[in-house]
Amino acid sequence: MIRRTLSEVQQMVNGTGLDEKWNDVCIHGVSIDSRKVERGNLYVPIQGERFDGHSFVSSALSNGAAATLWKRDMPNPPADMPVIFVEDTLQALQQFAQSYRNQLNVKVIGVTGSNGKTSTKDILTSILAEKFKVQKTEGNFNNHIGMPLTILRLKEDTEMAVLEMGMSGFGEIEFLSKLARPDAAIITNIGESHLMELGSRDGIAQAKLEIVTGLQEDGLFVYNGDESLLTNRVSKMNIAAKVVTFGDAFENDYHPTHIEMKATGTEFTINRAPGSFFLAALGKHNVYNSLACMAVAEFFGVSWEQMRTGLAELEMTRMRMEVEKTAGGLTIINDAYNASPTSMRAALAFMKDLNGYGKKIVVLGDMLELGDQEIQFHYEVGQDINSETADYVFAYGELGVHIARGAGENFAAGHVKAYTDKEALAKDLKAIASKEDVVLVKASRGTKLEDVISLIR
Repeated sequence: MIRRTLSEVQQMVNGTGLDEKWNDVCIHGVSIDSRKVERGNLYVPIQGERFDGHSFVSSALSNGAAATLWKRDMPNPPADMPVIFVEDTLQALQQFAQSYRNQLNVKVIGVTGSNGKTSTKDILTSILAEKFKVQKTEGNFNNHIGMPLTILRLKEDTEMAVLEMGMSGFGEIEFLSKLARPDAAIITNIGESHLMELGSRDGIAQAKLEIVTGLQEDGLFVYNGDESLLTNRVSKMNIAAKVVTFGDAFENDYHPTHIEMKATGTEFTINRAPGSFFLAALGKHNVYNSLACMAVAEFFGVSWEQMRTGLAELEMTRMRMEVEKTAGGLTIINDAYNASPTSMRAALAFMKDLNGYGKKIVVLGDMLELGDQEIQFHYEVGQDINSETADYVFAYGELGVHIARGAGENFAAGHVKAYTDKEALAKDLKAIASKEDVVLVKASRGTKLEDVISLIR
């Protein structure tokens, strides 16, 4: 994490007013939450719609903060701790992160896309760690507040930083890209998330492509070549960096030549390397994510053998195609962290290819932030499910009922059910599932469908 004297901090955030007696005090790390302050942190009081961090400076001091930023026009600054005055605390945080990033000898890889950002981040980190000292975005710290905090947590000797870049509207990825100045950038895919804000998938593609605005000219841009919305736009852009594609089609620079599902992961071969690779993650979509990561890794000099080790030893973030077994032996695939029509279809395609189990059961919940077409999207996902994919479909939520409505056209009575009560769903699931069976659980984060897993363990 960042370690700087307060005189250096004041210069980096374009602040004023620090009493000279505090110049040589050293801060260790940054916090915006007074409850989570660690000794030596710089406290940055952020102002939100429902709170003002300035109100909690005393608490931050009690918890060990070494100093605080303070918005210049706010009254009653603290007199019992070092204070640096700034025009805007959020902008100062962002400026602090940008200054620190510019001081580090680190290569930055930016990762964005509608789906698969976190999985791609995890895969890339695992591969790069075979050769470099790597840090990555933790949790969902991927926005205009989270990413600066992630950068400020980088150690001075970090060689590679894998930064996830999220957004909900135009201009946000551009801001993050210019702040982070990535040496390589990945767009995983274009789905339907944020249709409410961006209006169309073409709008989403436009917003995701903002990642190249801060990309270094001698860097690398990797994108999904199967997505025409990207290929059409990229062909008209003047991108100085090297550009490569990945995807299923053989026209892509990186594409699979064979994919085989295993009980604990996926074995695959690619067009550019000898031998096979074993990915300790489930699903074809994660093979495509791996291709993007392998393109970046090759660019930075990671060997195929090092990639092979990194893929095999991968540890994914929880609730991304996470396999677990209940006490009774039932296999559960927990993919409940997030969902969109694109990622839902990818998970269902995996279930279709999955063999070696008795009954295949899918538990699907609401997909959020889909705009005025949300009912149609849920219905169409349901229509895509048939007896090759699953034996039973359990749908949950106000929108999930439309998944059941679509799936009901392809199943006999009693094999598709809709619920608004998780306990009722879990009860019925336990009644039909046995140790020979497998259950997929998937929905958007706000649905918290992992509660069903807790009820059937």
